[in-house]
Amino acid sequence: MEILEKVKSLLPKEAVSRVELEGSEIIVYTKDREFFRSHEDTVKQVVSQIRKRIEVRPEKNLTLDEEATKEIIKQHVPEDAKIKDIYFEPERSIVIIAAQKPGLVIGRGGETFRTIRGETLWMPRIERVPAIKSDIVENIRKVIHSEVKFRKEFLNTIGERIFSERKSSRDWVRIIGLGGWREVGRSAALLETPKSKVLLDCGIKAGATNSELIPIFNTKEFDYNELDAVVISHSHLDHIGAVPMLYEYGFDGPLYVTTPTLDLATLLWFDYVDVMQKSTTNPIYSARGIKEAVKHAITLDYGEVSDVAPDVRLTLQNAGHILGSSLIHLHVGEGLHNIVYALDQKFGRTTLLDPAFTDFQRVETLIMESTYGGAQDIMPNRAEVEKQLMDVVNATIERRGIILIPSFSVERAQEVMAILVEHGLEYPVYLDGMIWDANGIFTAYPEYLGRNMQKNIFQGNDPFLSPIFKRIASQQEREKAWEDKPCVIVSTSGMLNGGPVMQHLHNLAEDPKNTLLFVGYQAEGSIGRRIQKGWKELPVPAENGRTTMLELKMQVETIEGLSGHSDKNQLLGFVGHLNTKPERVICVHGESQKTQELARTINRIFRVPTDAPRDLESLRLK
Repeated sequence: MEILEKVKSLLPKEAVSRVELEGSEIIVYTKDREFFRSHEDTVKQVVSQIRKRIEVRPEKNLTLDEEATKEIIKQHVPEDAKIKDIYFEPERSIVIIAAQKPGLVIGRGGETFRTIRGETLWMPRIERVPAIKSDIVENIRKVIHSEVKFRKEFLNTIGERIFSERKSSRDWVRIIGLGGWREVGRSAALLETPKSKVLLDCGIKAGATNSELIPIFNTKEFDYNELDAVVISHSHLDHIGAVPMLYEYGFDGPLYVTTPTLDLATLLWFDYVDVMQKSTTNPIYSARGIKEAVKHAITLDYGEVSDVAPDVRLTLQNAGHILGSSLIHLHVGEGLHNIVYALDQKFGRTTLLDPAFTDFQRVETLIMESTYGGAQDIMPNRAEVEKQLMDVVNATIERRGIILIPSFSVERAQEVMAILVEHGLEYPVYLDGMIWDANGIFTAYPEYLGRNMQKNIFQGNDPFLSPIFKRIASQQEREKAWEDKPCVIVSTSGMLNGGPVMQHLHNLAEDPKNTLLFVGYQAEGSIGRRIQKGWKELPVPAENGRTTMLELKMQVETIEGLSGHSDKNQLLGFVGHLNTKPERVICVHGESQKTQELARTINRIFRVPTDAPRDLESLRLK
C-alpha cells in the first residue's frame, strides 16, 4: 500500500522490520533496540510530512520476559499509583498497566513511562482503575483484551479500507435524515460523500410503536453493508439504542466513540434488553449484538484527528452534555467541506462539565439540536436553580422527611450528587438502580469532566466518593433507607415509568413530611407528568399484577434548569461563539414547531441559510 511504502522510505531502512495499519494509525515494528528507545524526534519529522499518526513498537523477540517486566514496572512505579493489574498483548508488543493513579505511572514529564519502555522494550499502555468498582468497565476491557487477535485483524482491514483508492460515481456531499428530524428520538443521519458513507448516531425512540421505534432503515439510500463507519455522539438511548441491532444483522464496520461513551452505552444496552425481556417485549437485539458492537469499537479522545473513510476525517470535541458526549467534526475530502454535528450539547457550564467546544477552524454546515429552541425555552440562572434545589432539600430535612428524586442513571443523577456535595449536605443520600454502576464509569474518566471538577478530584475531593452516598443493592437496604429519616433517595427511573423508584413512591407517598422532587423532563403520558399536572390518586401496579390506587400526600416540587441541553439563548450563543461562521445551519432533534422556530431565529440573527428538514429529506451540502 502506498502510505506504508512512503513511511518505510522516510524512516531509517535498517530500523524498520515491517509497517502495518491499525485503523487510521500506522504501526512501525522495529528490531533495533536503540531506535525503539529514542525514535520520537525521527517519527515527529515523518508525521509532519504525511500528517498521519505513527506508533513504533518492538518486534516480540526484543521484549523482556513478562515476569521480569512486571518486576521492573513495580520497581519504578510508586506504591501510591495503586497498580491493580499488569497484563500483556504479545501480538502487539504492548504491556497494559491498570492503576488508580495513572499520572504516577507516567511520571513527571513522562519519565517513568520512558524508563519502563526503555528497560522492558514493551510499549506501555496505561488504564485508570475506577475509584468505584465497575463491572462494565472491567468486562469491556476484558473483551477487548481477549479479542486481541480479532482486533488486530479487524483494525488492519479497516486501515486498508481507509487508505485504499476508491472510485465512485458520486460527486456530491449530502445528508439524509433517518430519524430525529422534527422529532425527539431515534436520532440517525446518513452522510454521503464522493467516496464514503457514514452513519451519525443510531438511536431508538423510547415508548414508540414498532414502526417508529428505530431509525428508518428501509429506505433505498441505506444499506449497512455500504457503511464505512458509524459515529456516535453520546450514550443516551435516543442516540445509541439501535447500534447493537446493526451488528446483529451483520454489520462488521467500525464504531467510533469516546471511551466513556462506549462504557455508558454498554451499561444502557444491557439494561434496555433486560427491561424489554421483563416486559415480555422481544428486544430488538441480544447480548451477542452488544458484544459485537464492543469488539468493533474504536475509541478516540477529544481533539484526536482520525481518518475514518477514504475521504472523511473525524475529530470529536466536548459537547458539555453528558460524560464523554461529543460534537462530531467531519472534514470531507481535501478541504472540500466541513460539518459539525452538534447533537446534543450544552453551551453553559454545569457542576460536572465545561461548555461545548466552539473553536472549530472551519464549519461550512452546522447540524444542531433544537430540543429547547422555542421562543419560551429560557432556563433560569444556574445558581438560582441550585439554590432552589437545596431549599427544597433543606426544608424537607427540617421536618425530618425523605426527599425522593426520580432520576436518569446517567448524567442527571451525578449532577444532583455533585450539587449536594458542593452545598455541604451532611445527611445520607441513598442511590438506587443503575446509578452506582454509572458512578463507577464516571470515576474511571475524570479527564472528561470539567476543569473545576477535575481539579477537585485530583486534589482528593471526588464528590462521587463522598461518605454521604450509600448504595441500595437489595430489598433489605431499600427498606432500611425508608427508616433512615431524614435522608435523600435518588432512584431510577426518571419519569416514574417503572424501576425501583416505584417501590419508594409506594412507601413514601402518603407521608406529607416527604417530598417528591422532579429534576428532569417528564414526558406526556408518564406518571411523572400526571403528578406534575396535579393528580393526587395514581393507578399503579400492585404485587398481584392488578392495579391499585395510590394516594399522594407527599409534597411535590419541580426544579427547572438542570438540563444537559442548551436552552434557546445557549443554542444561539453556541452559534455566535463558533470560531468561524457556518455557511448553513440545519436544525433537527426537536418538536416540529421548535426546529422551525429555531431555524427562523438563526436565519434572522446570523443571516445564514437555515433548514428544519423532516425525516427522509435529503439535503445536498456540496
